[in-house]
Amino acid sequence: MNRLMDVEDLANYLKLQKQTIYNWLNQNKITGIKVGGVWRFDKRDIDKWLRSQRGQPKKAEGTK
Repeated sequence: MNRLMDVEDLANYLKLQKQTIYNWLNQNKITGIKVGGVWRFDKRDIDKWLRSQRGQPKKAEGTK
């Protein structure tokens, strides 16, 4: 697999909607680079981010 993915590739890889990827970018949950106006993501960075998310419980709304 190519190391760089676009939004559609990443959405397919994570089995998410493309809008979720854009939302995560706006919320700074994930990072990418823009090349020619198109977001690109390094698969190694995404895999590293996924590993860092493992085992982290979601906070309920309104809790600290």
